[in-house]
Amino acid sequence: MSAPATPSHGETPGFEVPLHRSLTTPILLGGAPRSIAILNGTLAAALGLGLQQWIAGLVIWLIGHSLAVFAAKRDPDFAPVLTRHLRQKGWLAC
Repeated sequence: MSAPATPSHGETPGFEVPLHRSLTTPILLGGAPRSIAILNGTLAAALGLGLQQWIAGLVIWLIGHSLAVFAAKRDPDFAPVLTRHLRQKGWLAC
């Protein structure tokens, strides 16, 4: 007599769903989160084209995009986490 098959690692049989990788990976634009990259590019373009400050626009874009790429390498979901953190009140806040 053999023992009944038990699921490994506490999994329940019949409740596994294969997920495509594209559904779980974050959407990045040039290595930075899409929304941050668009906001940064718009700000740099407004500064560079609108105010005709080309060098300042390029510097703002380069620094902002580099910081966003650095943060996305550490945690691709840093933007939603940061907004959630800013919205929550502190535990002992008045």
